[in-house]
Amino acid sequence: MASVTSLSDSVHQRLAAALSAAVPQAGSADPLLRRSDRADFQANGILALAKKEKANPRELATQVVSRVESGDVIKDVEVSGPGFLNITITDRAITENLAARYADDTGRLGVPQAEQPGTTVIDYAQPNVAKEMHVGHLRSAVIGDSVAQLLEFTGESVVRRHHIGDWGTQFGMLIQYLEEHPHELDHKAGEVSGEEAMSNLDRLYKAARKVFDADEEFKTRARRRVVDLQAGDPQTLAMWQKFVDESKIYFFSVFEKLDMEIRDADIVGESGYNDMLAETCRLLEESGVAVRSEGALCVFFDDIKGPDGKPVPLIVQKSDGGYGYAATDLSAIRDRVFTLKANTLLYVVDARQSLHFKMVFETARRAGWLNEDVHAVQLAFGTVLGKDGKPFKTREGETVRLVDLLDEAIDRASAVVREKAQDLSEEEIAERGTQVGIGAVKYADLSTSANRDYKFDLDQMVSLNGDTSVYLQYAYARIRSILRKAGEARPVAHPELDLHEAERALGLHADSFAATVAEAAAEYAPHKLTAYLYQLASHYTTFYDKCPVLKAESPEQIENRLFLCDITARTLHQGMALLGIRTPERL
Repeated sequence: MASVTSLSDSVHQRLAAALSAAVPQAGSADPLLRRSDRADFQANGILALAKKEKANPRELATQVVSRVESGDVIKDVEVSGPGFLNITITDRAITENLAARYADDTGRLGVPQAEQPGTTVIDYAQPNVAKEMHVGHLRSAVIGDSVAQLLEFTGESVVRRHHIGDWGTQFGMLIQYLEEHPHELDHKAGEVSGEEAMSNLDRLYKAARKVFDADEEFKTRARRRVVDLQAGDPQTLAMWQKFVDESKIYFFSVFEKLDMEIRDADIVGESGYNDMLAETCRLLEESGVAVRSEGALCVFFDDIKGPDGKPVPLIVQKSDGGYGYAATDLSAIRDRVFTLKANTLLYVVDARQSLHFKMVFETARRAGWLNEDVHAVQLAFGTVLGKDGKPFKTREGETVRLVDLLDEAIDRASAVVREKAQDLSEEEIAERGTQVGIGAVKYADLSTSANRDYKFDLDQMVSLNGDTSVYLQYAYARIRSILRKAGEARPVAHPELDLHEAERALGLHADSFAATVAEAAAEYAPHKLTAYLYQLASHYTTFYDKCPVLKAESPEQIENRLFLCDITARTLHQGMALLGIRTPERL
């Protein structure tokens, strides 16, 4: 199935042709088309063109109008104000365009794929081994998952990478404690739940920390253990692997609760780049990008200075020979560029790490690993705040556990579903409650521009009113219910019918799905898709109030309105899937 040209593109082409005909010397001028509340579209490009050509904008606009080919798509063009064009399109064009999208048997609704897709490596969902996931881990996972799906949908080749924290000095303490208490991570039963795995790790971590802080001899043994780990001692590595495996049981259970697919092959933690660290340092030092300063290997920047006015360097290797995060991150860039052949490296990382990544990316540019053809972007996200507008903490001042947060969202959503449910069993209420609760958390996160902080307010998130995923899910379920009740009547497009103003508004909005997906993917901006879907559901609500579907005036009108319902449902379903949110058939 070929992609469908959207109505705005069709209008754009016809106006651009009229502009070129009216002012041949201008070459291809942009009509600057946008949706308008005065007509279907407004074109503002004539003002700029008239200024350039030193012409009277209203006269030029009138010349352009006389050359616009009207008929199948454009019904009417009128000049307004100083030289704007107000364009109305035919009802037939709206219905035919939607019918072409509806006929797309790939389920893509006529959304085109990129002509020259590249390869993007997206680094997101980065929990730490032997540590509980908290509310701070939510945004990277949710935003990253949606952006990955958006990019894939537009045809980009996407490589997912979960850069988990699985290396560092704290493992000396943990491994040494496990050596001296060898049964701490044993499983009594065959299958172990994520919650159990985490409580095992948590208990061990606290016990090890207590001994480490109290016993100097243990501290010395633990530090020696770090040296063994970094030297690749097989016995030490085997015990380190136990911590990684136990943590993965837990990670996978959390990601499953988030309804997110994380594959083991995509988890390449800090340790995955160990073999490259020495060479990364050698390449940086030999090329002069990094220099030795007080024994450490550093990269300096003119524009990055501390409060004392002295330059703040990126430390790639410490004076004791140990490697910091920078060495790992730079090695990961080499791997992603030269082995995975990426054109774009996308990092979904907390905004508080912006300075670190600015320095890392600049170092990689100086080394020639990033260039005109290969670029790195940090998709920096803001903080999750409580209702009081302060960073989200428990009453005791602890960071909120991610699992607790998700469970509470599911409980709240299940209560909403139970209250509205007419013919759902307890099992169905539980299943829908999970889909609505997890959807609510994801949508609240994604509907805020990533770089802004957002307030975590569960009451608001699971509300049936307002800009929430629950509102969208109920709109979808309502449409599915109408389609089930239609009996013999089938969704069929009837381009010959005149449309009610609410039908036109819904149809025009449904047709702009492809343009919205392209924009959201290009800008790594899922919030543009959430805004679009909320408007779609709002247009549908107006249509539903104003236009009887099953009691329409003629069999053709019933079919055409069922068709409008169905294409709206398919658009909601596909759009929500790109956000990682389920759309239950019944609610």
